[in-house]
Amino acid sequence: MADRPWVTPEEVKEYSEIPAVQQRNDAQLTVDIARAEQYVITYTHNSFKEGDLPQSVKTAVLILAEAYGHNSVIAAREVKSETFDDYSYTVEISQISIEALDLAALLDDYIKVEPRNGVTLRMRKL
Repeated sequence: MADRPWVTPEEVKEYSEIPAVQQRNDAQLTVDIARAEQYVITYTHNSFKEGDLPQSVKTAVLILAEAYGHNSVIAAREVKSETFDDYSYTVEISQISIEALDLAALLDDYIKVEPRNGVTLRMRKL
């Protein structure tokens, strides 16, 4: 039985190389971990209540929690551009795209197909 939370704030801090994520307090990282777990459950339609949590799922949660923590820190910054007489500059926002994390490679083996109205249709190429 895989009890939640699947990872701890200490594991996220140990895994991350981003100083802003390492400096987040445990309460903030707990929220990031909960969001990451919910993303995995929604993506796979699998709550992982049977058996132990696979290592690849735990890795996906670590990667997602780090990305959520980083994006929260970046979103808190308010200065985006500034102008001085005839000179201006813009601060580049470098949020991590969840789609770019390539989590499908870690999670696709654990997707549960849910039948709609009791019918599952599988198609294959001839």
